[in-house]
Amino acid sequence: MTDFATRRMTMVDTQVRPSDVTKFPIIDAMLTVPREEFVPADRREAAYVGEHLDLGAGRVVLDPRSFAKLLDAVDVQPDELVLDVGAAYGYSTAVLARMAEAVVALEEDLLMAAEAENALSRVGADNSVVVTGALTAGSAKHAPFDVIVVQGAVEHLPEALIAQLKDGGRIGCLFAEGANGVVRVGYKMDGAVSWRFAFNASAPVLPGFERHRAFTL
Repeated sequence: MTDFATRRMTMVDTQVRPSDVTKFPIIDAMLTVPREEFVPADRREAAYVGEHLDLGAGRVVLDPRSFAKLLDAVDVQPDELVLDVGAAYGYSTAVLARMAEAVVALEEDLLMAAEAENALSRVGADNSVVVTGALTAGSAKHAPFDVIVVQGAVEHLPEALIAQLKDGGRIGCLFAEGANGVVRVGYKMDGAVSWRFAFNASAPVLPGFERHRAFTL
């Protein structure tokens, strides 16, 4: 039988801590949440690899380093409400649920959303809720959010997500820029968002977050 607990510890010790992520809530959550429970059954053996886990259709589970550094950059607090955009099978939501007061997992793929709901229930993430709908639309019914985290790259960030961020809140996004990418954290003050560089990373652009290109003859 595969010893996933040992793999989980190795993941944190070799992929997370060496990336200068040392905050206890992040380390504790990533040591605790069984990542293998939040991937398709045929990908369980690959759950702890140090790269994005391909889910098909342009979707991935972010690699542990990028995900941990994203959490570090947005600095989730225990009294905050978080919107997890593109939650897929729910791993990111389960980790966030151990750090925040409550998490809304937004997923547009109905199969993934159903699997996420089941997995989150199995691990006791009772402070999370799975919402199905377009990722670009956010979840206005649960807004405003203290923190928004996007689980994939974006070329264009919809105004709907910015509008659902509380004044004083933060949004963490991986912006695709050519072959590379840059993670930035946006801080909303007086209705406007100012962006700060966090770190370099890359990931597939989430469906719906592509930049609209002008049609030319």
